[in-house]
Parts: sequence; C-alpha cells; structure tokens
Amino acid sequence: MSEHRIVFLERDSIRGSFRRPDFPHDYDEYPLTKPEELAQRLRDASIVIVNKLQLRGELLAALPKLKMIACAATGTDNVDLAWCRAHGIVACNIRGYAANTVPEHAIALAMALRRNLLAYRRDVQAGKWQQAPMFCFFDHPIGDLHGATLGIFGRGSLGEGVARLAEAFGMRVLWGEHKGVEETKVRPGRTAFETVLREADVISLHCPLNDATRGMIGAAELKRMKRDAVLINTARGGLVDEAALARALKEGWIGGAGFDVLSQEPPREGNPLLELDLPNFILTPHVAWASARAMQALLDQLTGNIEAFARGEPRNRVA
Repeated sequence: MSEHRIVFLERDSIRGSFRRPDFPHDYDEYPLTKPEELAQRLRDASIVIVNKLQLRGELLAALPKLKMIACAATGTDNVDLAWCRAHGIVACNIRGYAANTVPEHAIALAMALRRNLLAYRRDVQAGKWQQAPMFCFFDHPIGDLHGATLGIFGRGSLGEGVARLAEAFGMRVLWGEHKGVEETKVRPGRTAFETVLREADVISLHCPLNDATRGMIGAAELKRMKRDAVLINTARGGLVDEAALARALKEGWIGGAGFDVLSQEPPREGNPLLELDLPNFILTPHVAWASARAMQALLDQLTGNIEAFARGEPRNRVA
C-alpha cells in the first residue's frame, strides 16, 4: 500500500490534462462530489484536491490520515485554514495561472458596459435601427476607456494584470486602499477608499473574501460612486451586497455592473441579481478564469504543488 492516497473531489470542474504526481500513490477521482459524500470519500485520503467544496474543521477532524489540502484555485475561503494551521495540515493554492484570462474578462465587461453594447444589441434586435431616420442612432451614451479612471481594489497578480491592460487603453489607474483606513495613513502608491469611489469611472474588484472584505461595497458605497460608474467583480460574490446592487441598477445610482461571481454558486436558491433584465448588467457564470490555456496551467501547477509537498518542500502555502 502506498504512503499517499490522493483524492480529486471535483475533476469535472477543471478541463484539461491532469498529470498524476511522480511518486508512488493510490488515486481516486470523482467527476463531482456532494457535501454529504465528503466524509466517506476522504476517509483514507492523505492528500485531497478540492476546488469549491467546503472543507470545515468538523469534517477535517474526522480525517486523521489527511496531511495536505491541494486547492485547485487561488481562492481558499472554502477551506478552514485556521483549523489546518492549528493541526498541522498543509494547504496550498494555485497562483498566477489566471494572470491573463481574468484581466481580459474584466476589461471586456468594462468595455461592453461603457459602450452600452448590450443596450444597442437589444435595440437592433427590436428593429429600431431598421426604423431609424438616419444611418445611426444615439439612444445610449458611449464612453471610451481611454481617458477614463479605473479604481482597482486588490493588488495581486490579477489586479496588476487589469492595470496593465487598462494603461494600454490609456486609462488612469488608482490603487484603492483598504476600507476604513484614515486618509493620513494611506500607503504610498494607494488612494483612499472613499476617493476611489468618488473619482473612478470603472471600479474592478480583485480582493480575497475574508472578514475584512465581506460586504465592502454596499448601498452607502454605491451611492457615493459616480452616476455613470461601472462596477466589475471577477473576484468573490460576497464582496458586494447583491440586494443593494440590484436596487442601485434599477434606480440608476450607478451606470452599470459586470459580475462573474455570486455569493452562492451555483445559485440554486435564487439571487436578486438573477432577476435583473437590464442592458447595463452583465452576469457570467464564474468563467473569467476558465480559458483553455489557464485551466491547463492550473492543472500543471496543481501537480507541481503536490510533488513539492511529497518532497518535503511545500510551495504556495496558505496553511
């Protein structure tokens, strides 16, 4: 019997070729796993590969053979990292693999909303162009990215990637300071949270979801944004009060929003954002990360993380 048993819980959540680690091991792979199946499937696991399933302390305490949690994502809010640290479980995540695909998605959302592409497409489908008195019509404002101000919250590889693309378009970039930091304590190279809200034409979120960032954008923050500002979220759904955003879009507090994430995924119990039928709101199903090249890079790094752990040299540790 091998020293390690690796269990891949959600293989169908990532497309691409997964090279199994280069050391003796037993291997179990499941297309998907339901929460109620976790305890049984992980009973003999020493290494678990997880994407979005919740691994909380109560479950982990019932898995005495577990030594490593290999997160098949950058975000780790689904794993009880505090429990792992307290009990010597190594947890590692994936880094840098989405440095192009997520920024491109964020900029695509911003551009589509600034130029009101969905509104004009809806008009064409309704026959308005066919009936127009001249060669075009101007029913919806069109804003350039060039010369506009972009506020970014979260200065990791994804935020940096968005900044590079934005600067290529000629945007002015403001790096937002943490919420609640006094103006006199704003770090060099950062802009106060409230200033970003007031000045940005586009705000893009690239923060992890934790106690400090949960609900960082609510009704009060949305009301302080420009009336034509666009809010982009390709990070985590819990960063924004979704009910407040739905109201903001319906009542015209802001110009639009492009989201790739929701607070619960999949949203089986509904969500106020799903009820919107507005041309200034775009919702995609958490696919900003999922270009073919990015998914393969993720899988390759995942194998490398597991092999590094087996050598006694864990990398990308979060616990």
